[in-house]
Amino acid sequence: MLPKELLEILACPKCKGELEYRPGNNGEGEVLICHSCKLVYEVIDGIPNMLIEEAKPLEE
Repeated sequence: MLPKELLEILACPKCKGELEYRPGNNGEGEVLICHSCKLVYEVIDGIPNMLIEEAKPLEE
């Protein structure tokens, strides 16, 4: 679980938009989602991977 203070300051590195935090469940890990860019950023060992080139497309 990412600290609330960190979630408040994080923004999408591509569009600078708001991110939605989804905690891990059902075998999936924690992620941050940008709905504007439709990108998913993984959280690995409690550290958000905010590299645009490593983001995955959002599957809705």
